[in-house]
Amino acid sequence: MSRAVSIIVPTYNERDNILPLVQRIDQAIGPEDYELLFVDDDSQDGTAEIAETLSRQYPIKVIVRRNQRGLASAVVAGIAEASGEIIGVIDADLQHPPELLPTLIDAIGNGADIAVASRYVNGGRCEGWSKSRRIISRGAIVLAHLLLPKTRRFSDPMAGFFTFRRRVLDGAELQPTGYKILLEILMEGSFGKLAEIPYTFRLRGSGRSKLNLREQVDYLRHLFQLMRRTGELRRFLIFCLVGGSGIVVNMGLLWLLTELAGFPYLLSAAVGIECSIISNFVLNDFITFRDRRTSTGKPFLTRLLQFNLVSLAGIALNMAVLWLLTELVGLYYLLSNLCGIALAALWNYFVNSWWTWKHQDEHCAE
Repeated sequence: MSRAVSIIVPTYNERDNILPLVQRIDQAIGPEDYELLFVDDDSQDGTAEIAETLSRQYPIKVIVRRNQRGLASAVVAGIAEASGEIIGVIDADLQHPPELLPTLIDAIGNGADIAVASRYVNGGRCEGWSKSRRIISRGAIVLAHLLLPKTRRFSDPMAGFFTFRRRVLDGAELQPTGYKILLEILMEGSFGKLAEIPYTFRLRGSGRSKLNLREQVDYLRHLFQLMRRTGELRRFLIFCLVGGSGIVVNMGLLWLLTELAGFPYLLSAAVGIECSIISNFVLNDFITFRDRRTSTGKPFLTRLLQFNLVSLAGIALNMAVLWLLTELVGLYYLLSNLCGIALAALWNYFVNSWWTWKHQDEHCAE
């Protein structure tokens, strides 16, 4: 039977949390016409059996996957079985407060396509986290924002607690890796209005955390796959090729102006650097970032000025790395320069992507 709201709960060895989770969800959204879909990765502690027993009293459906693992893919399996026009995702470990579900559902009812419970908007926080875990969490978000510009509209694209309209995924082909299903939905789905609701991410009461080194590696793999599938990896490679053409322009003008025009070599170098920056900007504006050129809302000369400033800072960064690695570390100067060039290239790409060719709507929801 079709339901208005489908709440997907991926599980693996969470038997002690199932009953309180179901009771709290029912108390929070009981007036809604809802269904709970438990997608269990063949837990050995009786998790699925407990959920099945509760289905006699609550609108629960249990899906057991025998040969698959992973939170994100479990959510995809749940989406395939869900009947609601509004779909929610919540962890089973009670670190996400079920009492926030009505607010997330109401946000969709008020016009949002996606509503995310965020730890990083005003009023949100993480309870009892160590400094290292905070750094890892923030670092993961920064990486997503740098590599996948579409995620910049959200302060917390790593969140595991959210609701969305089913139509967001019309025509989407989800291929997640690891735990970060929201990241996949943001990159593959189509959405307009969004909402972020602050909440406190609480410590786990029972059971064991699934976060480990393998999940962190899976996250990096997922980022790379999304870059490839969405064209961001191709964009970065084109940016690097354009940078290579700038070296040709720079060196060519240095030789021409010094050897044929008789300019002092330092003046020739300055002219060559500025011309290569302008050449790189034009090629990037019309090739690398052509899909963003008009959506930045900034005139050509403003983008050129910003690109120039970023590039000059990149040159300074290159020189600093060259000096530091050669003089202080003792690395061979050509190797030091290669490290400086690589770091400057990353600087130029990420800062220009975030600033020079930034979409007008690339900001976090309030």
